[in-house]
Amino acid sequence: MTPLAHDRYCDEIALQVEQLRAVVTSGADLSATVPTCPDWTLEQLVLHMGGALRWVGTLVRTRAQENIPDEQVPRGDGPEKRGDAAELDAWLAEAGEMVVGALREAGPDTEVWSWAGDPTVGFWARRMTHEITVHRADATLTAGLPYEVAPDIAADAIDEWLGLVELAQRAYPEWAGKGLRGPGRSIHLHATDTPSDLNAEWIVELTEDGVSSRRGHEKAEVALRGPLTSVLLAFYRRLPLDRPELEVLGERGLLEFWLQRASFG
Repeated sequence: MTPLAHDRYCDEIALQVEQLRAVVTSGADLSATVPTCPDWTLEQLVLHMGGALRWVGTLVRTRAQENIPDEQVPRGDGPEKRGDAAELDAWLAEAGEMVVGALREAGPDTEVWSWAGDPTVGFWARRMTHEITVHRADATLTAGLPYEVAPDIAADAIDEWLGLVELAQRAYPEWAGKGLRGPGRSIHLHATDTPSDLNAEWIVELTEDGVSSRRGHEKAEVALRGPLTSVLLAFYRRLPLDRPELEVLGERGLLEFWLQRASFG
């Protein structure tokens, strides 16, 4: 499950920022509650995302070797005026330009602090790609707009999610998902609308030693099948399993158990 090229991530972040800006300026109600993140309004979701982009841009630009507090991130808390789509759009555009410029200038191998086991700029390029990919889905679902994402990005988002869950269960003894460990349980994810060379299928094994995953087509206790974007969003708990385009075969309770507990935060 090799990550994509650094420039591919940078290009995608720029595209995702553009598409999230389109939601902001679509006339959507910025005060609407985000169904998939009910503690946030749409405006708060965008402020979170833009703040994260600015934070990472600051980390990378300064080559930080330790975490940077939020208050040290330039304009990290958003535009001065709240509830104004034009102000929010301009602030988000600036955040996108800042982080993409910093990522491109630094290159993937430059060392910079991270909370994961990969203290490189490449880690942050990948992380921000998928952070905004999923949060843009939150925004489009709130606004009632269509959502699409490129197959290579969607597949890599699943790879990264599984890798981070594996990292969390190794690194944090009190990890909330430790209950996932158990004898011989397995999950199969199967995208039904992708070319065979993408190999958009995964096996997730829940063993006594922890969680492991790999690409491939194998029998499992439960399978989640459907279009790749829908599989991605369901696996990220953004779509319910009973969506008409999705199919759950086998022990549905195991898949629901995973969705309740799997996390890297």
